[in-house]
Amino acid sequence: MRYHLQAAVDVRDPDTLEPVPRDGETIGELMFRGNICMKGYLKNERATEAAFRGGWFHTGDLGVITEDGYVRIKDRSKDIIISGGENISSIEIEDALYRHPAVSVAAVVAMPDAKWGEVPCAFVELKDGVDASAEEIIAHCRQLLAGFKLPKAVFFGELPKTSTGKIQKFELRARVKSSSAIDQEPEKK
Repeated sequence: MRYHLQAAVDVRDPDTLEPVPRDGETIGELMFRGNICMKGYLKNERATEAAFRGGWFHTGDLGVITEDGYVRIKDRSKDIIISGGENISSIEIEDALYRHPAVSVAAVVAMPDAKWGEVPCAFVELKDGVDASAEEIIAHCRQLLAGFKLPKAVFFGELPKTSTGKIQKFELRARVKSSSAIDQEPEKK
């Protein structure tokens, strides 16, 4: 017996739910619907309504779609940094950080800023036996990124991770928001 897969995947504007242009440039939210999708969250009607606005499942992933229909995921919507009206992908900055020879693990989150609203803030674990300063890390990023995408602060130390090794960015966001985390830099390894 064969079943017809009734599914749709698209990149859409999260506010209007209109498809974004298939130009590989315009960022929208990855959404899908069909019989491949769950029906909702168990005993959580509010979360179900939020996740299925407009008949589409909102993944929280931001991406672009090409004219051929290929989707490239750019970042999670909650990880986008909005600095002076510009959307900055944390993944793009993390990629630049990982290209530094001293960096073992890196994560970037938004840090509140009086002038720009938010600015990038990097958390870095260095490789064993290797040393680097915040200035060196930022100078390295300057070669790869536009000026407004540069981390405005770099904190060194072990990053919080789940049992499977995923970086817990929500903990890093909490650290950034607490004044003690911003005022004193964690010790280097």
